[in-house]
Amino acid sequence: MVHYLDHAATTPVRRAVVEVMTRLMCDGVGNPSGAHRLARDANRILDEARDQMASALGAAPGEIVFTAGGTESDNLAVFGTLEARGGRAVCTAVEHHAILEPVESSGGQVVPVLPTGQIDLDALAEALTPDVSIVSVMLANNETGIVQPLAQVAELVRSQAPNALLHTDAVQAFSWLDVASIGRVADLVSVSAHKFGGPQGVGALVMRAGANVAPRLRGGGQERGRRSGTQNVAGIAGMAVAATETVRDRPAEILRISALRDRLADGIRESIPGVVESGVPSEWSTDEVARPGRGNQPDRRNKTANVCHVCFEGLESEALLFLLERNDVLASAAASCSSGAQEPSHVLAAMGYDRQLAFGSLRLSLGHTSTAADVDAVLNVLPEAVERLRTAELGAGMSDISAAVAVRGSVGG
Repeated sequence: MVHYLDHAATTPVRRAVVEVMTRLMCDGVGNPSGAHRLARDANRILDEARDQMASALGAAPGEIVFTAGGTESDNLAVFGTLEARGGRAVCTAVEHHAILEPVESSGGQVVPVLPTGQIDLDALAEALTPDVSIVSVMLANNETGIVQPLAQVAELVRSQAPNALLHTDAVQAFSWLDVASIGRVADLVSVSAHKFGGPQGVGALVMRAGANVAPRLRGGGQERGRRSGTQNVAGIAGMAVAATETVRDRPAEILRISALRDRLADGIRESIPGVVESGVPSEWSTDEVARPGRGNQPDRRNKTANVCHVCFEGLESEALLFLLERNDVLASAAASCSSGAQEPSHVLAAMGYDRQLAFGSLRLSLGHTSTAADVDAVLNVLPEAVERLRTAELGAGMSDISAAVAVRGSVGG
């Protein structure tokens, strides 16, 4: 049995999504820009999906722009704002590369974060000069699950750069935070369907009324001229179903998944020495772990419910991932290694993690299909795998792992 703990990379498609997409694709979907009956049917499906996404995201239907996913939504927010308004972009050092690279390539400014992983608000205040046209601060980090204080960010932006748009990448947040409420302070909000049980290759950007953003794709004038290209009707309908189910189930799922995540994280810290868990107060980032019945548990309130992100001293995560996969546990690492060149996660580097510790990062992320059996599998396999990697000499007994890692290359998500 495979135990999938990489929901932050992509989440299995929900059954209801498969059903609606299969029906639409089998029955035949017209081009929603056309005039005949099948085209009108497709346009009606789009309208219904737009209404559903607007409800899930706390927006008006006309503020929903359908895209090909989170990367396009993020790029459209940054590049589209800069093209329409000029000026300069600002973001945090822990953003997804879909934000970091547009900001850096356009000459924008990257604001540091505190060791907790949250934005340095004093540094943000200094960066908010009159020429800033867009500020992008992700709601929840894709590697660590750390949640940003978006309301405080919005207050700073409105007071010090009132002409700037505020964008938040809510791709990782949507399943676990009330984006419809929290995201109301933002002018632009990005989501991606495959992070909450929808299909890959479909996303949306909330573009509030008055947010003047130039299109990146031009041609057919779809999405009210904001994003040209024939819409993926079946995929968009599937995304809307997934979003509706996610919002409906979110309160119960937060309780269920956070309990699994806490048992997983606590179990790792109890059974393995030399572990640092990201996003918890510094007094817990030691080998002195919280045990059941001790009263004060690690404080994970500033993390999404689904992410257990830890770093192990004295090993590299690529080899660890190989051993886990060999035991049918699928996870991911925040560090990437390819062609002999190793660089730690930019997120961990921004948080001030020691380079060698960052190489030993492991992200175990849960979702709507996760069960207690998945947690049990990790806790049964992980301690032995870590011990093997820490004690084995490179060479005999490790050559198979080294060779496999070299072939597989980097692991991310």
